[in-house]
Amino acid sequence: MLLALTINKASAFHQLYQGSNRIPKASCHPKKSQTSLDAYINIDENAPRDVATMDQWTSQYGVQKVGGFQLTSQDGSDINVMTTESIPSNTPILFVPNMLVLSARQCQDEFGKFDKAEKRLVSAKAAEHVPKFYLFVKILREFEMGDQSPWFPWLNSLPRYFANGASMTPFCFDCLPPLASHLAYSERIKFIQFFQALKYVDCLSEQVRTNKALCKWAFSAIYTRFTQTPDGDFKIAPMADMFNHASDPEAQLVFDQDGNCNVYTIRDVPPGSPLRISYGDTTNPSFLFARYGFLDETSNASFCKILIKKPSQRLKDMGYDHSRMLFYSDTGQVSQEVWDVLLYRLLESTDPNTQEQLYQAHMNGDHNTKQAIHQQYYPQTLQALQNHVGNFLNDLDRLESKVIGTDVAQHPRLPKIMEHNNFVKQTFWAVQQQLSQ
Repeated sequence: MLLALTINKASAFHQLYQGSNRIPKASCHPKKSQTSLDAYINIDENAPRDVATMDQWTSQYGVQKVGGFQLTSQDGSDINVMTTESIPSNTPILFVPNMLVLSARQCQDEFGKFDKAEKRLVSAKAAEHVPKFYLFVKILREFEMGDQSPWFPWLNSLPRYFANGASMTPFCFDCLPPLASHLAYSERIKFIQFFQALKYVDCLSEQVRTNKALCKWAFSAIYTRFTQTPDGDFKIAPMADMFNHASDPEAQLVFDQDGNCNVYTIRDVPPGSPLRISYGDTTNPSFLFARYGFLDETSNASFCKILIKKPSQRLKDMGYDHSRMLFYSDTGQVSQEVWDVLLYRLLESTDPNTQEQLYQAHMNGDHNTKQAIHQQYYPQTLQALQNHVGNFLNDLDRLESKVIGTDVAQHPRLPKIMEHNNFVKQTFWAVQQQLSQ
């Protein structure tokens, strides 16, 4: 039965690195490594992932999997989990003992506090990312240890190529629509902030601290694999990080009070099916694209791309939120919040008194009054929405033409960017057709 940790299986790892349940402080002045280059992980984007060795390593040190659990890949690069057997709902399918789990808090205990680096991040308005910075340093430190790192088999199984915002070129951002471009650029800014803060981390060699390609790989590895726990920690569990994303997932990942990682099915899963979890808000595929570098084609709804800088509290009360103002790709329908926000903004300049009536009716649940105002101004609201959809589709055509003739070798993420833009275009086409009716 899963979830019964076998101490003997994990004892070798436990003794190797943690000993007596405590993580040793990392040396602030590491000795020069005598390890040969062959013992270091090849981070070249074309380097293969050694998933088979990682699979054996996790089993050796206490990771337990349900029968039928299988790692698969169609291209050798994108790894996913599937089951060859039928699995009922609420079945434990994976257990990762806490001694294999990387934790931001444990990393801080291991290294001690990087005061100057933290101050640098805080001054750059990146205080909320400080815990993840310790995971970032941890990955770099383990890389520097080469095959002497207890996590070497896991590190060697990680992707080398990423298509997320941190990996994009400046030209890539110009080829994305405004929201996706902003989100992707924000990921790159975070990486730059982390990279600059490394100069205050003396437990890494200068060769590692100044290797931008290596640091970008480490940054992408943690930001595409960490899970935030309810207590505010950030953790990465080897093997559990192999689950792909779905808007309608088959499984859920949780950490118990002892820090062990557990994955359970949340519905019945037939044999031959993928086993996936949710990475976050399924109504914002642009965020998932910017953070993880993949296109969530399983999402049937996405933010309508109506961007309002510094929305007032009243606009938020009316429903202005990226997860609520939605366009539905399968039906072309528009969420009620889109109509409410558009009408509220329209009335601001044309009829402030009716705007106040709309707001009060919305807040008081007076559906009849609210519906009557919508009916009165429906032609104007419809026109405003049609204009937005039409203008956005024109912008997507402009972005598409911008890519024509561009050297993909210089910007290898462009095909994925255009795939994202075409996915958004299909949604807006569906909405445009629905509005025309």
